[in-house]
Amino acid sequence: MILPRGLLASVLCAVLGATGALAQDWYRDRTVSVVIGLSPGGGYDLYGRALARHMGRHVPGNPKFVVNNMPGAGSLAALNWLENVGPRDGSAMLIFNHGLIGESVLSPEKVKVDFRRFAWLGSVAEDLSACYMWHTKGPKNLAEVKAFGTIHFGQTGAGSSSDIAQRILKNILGIKIEEIHGYPGSSELRLAVERGEVDGDCGAWAVIPPEWPREKKIYPFIRNSPTVGPDMSPDVPYVVDAMPGPREKQIARLLTTSTQISRPFILHRDTPPDRLKILREAFAATMKDPEFRADLDRQRLTLEPRYADEVVKIVSDIAGAPPEIIAAARKVMTD
Repeated sequence: MILPRGLLASVLCAVLGATGALAQDWYRDRTVSVVIGLSPGGGYDLYGRALARHMGRHVPGNPKFVVNNMPGAGSLAALNWLENVGPRDGSAMLIFNHGLIGESVLSPEKVKVDFRRFAWLGSVAEDLSACYMWHTKGPKNLAEVKAFGTIHFGQTGAGSSSDIAQRILKNILGIKIEEIHGYPGSSELRLAVERGEVDGDCGAWAVIPPEWPREKKIYPFIRNSPTVGPDMSPDVPYVVDAMPGPREKQIARLLTTSTQISRPFILHRDTPPDRLKILREAFAATMKDPEFRADLDRQRLTLEPRYADEVVKIVSDIAGAPPEIIAAARKVMTD
């Protein structure tokens, strides 16, 4: 039987309305997991926990948000978990090390992840990160670091933002760096800096104890994002500007572009579209929530949100970089 056009339209509207109503009620009395791909105490952990404290108010049904840390291989373990065995129903989201986005282009045999395939919520902040030396070590600026002998820096995993920053210093600027591996996260690295196990670090500026720059316990000598962090001198050079030539600038830009989306949140690619829409709207509302903003301010955490469409474009641009620049950047990361 063929329904009249007006009746067919009414039936379709009723079906779509019922589907929307079911989606709106799906999260009621449920728990949403916020999985953090690194250890507690670091920047990713702080942002993940802050989002978990506030986003539930903006999801219909007010589900409970709980945090789970899943450190391993610079958060690659958590990414593989989400892609292969994680929930596909919209009940789990992941914040991971953004450095792996570039690593997936440079070393696809190691990071077998296509970040264009995930369901993106967005990113909370830019990576206001810097490389710095502990005050007892001597060097206070980039020129003095270049003239220094071998520098010992810690590592949380290949492809991490810290690893990328260190390899740019070593393989483009010629700074002698010896990497000490085995640190599970940035909080452990900060303790290592204080204990003198390492000479400094490359890491998120927001998680550095505020007394360190205030009391000149550290000397930042290069920053890895165009934005200057709070309590940081504008004289600290941006890594792209510090490159010796235009080709090196292209390489450094490719390696650091993901800093624009340094606190990224994703879900499994098979998340139902109606639930993904709800969570994206809740994410956007949380970014404007005065309580969320005040929470970040109390922790000295910056807020530069980017939403799903914009993030997907950035990820696609990284994946579509010129082959010769990818090859050159790959050499920087493997030498």
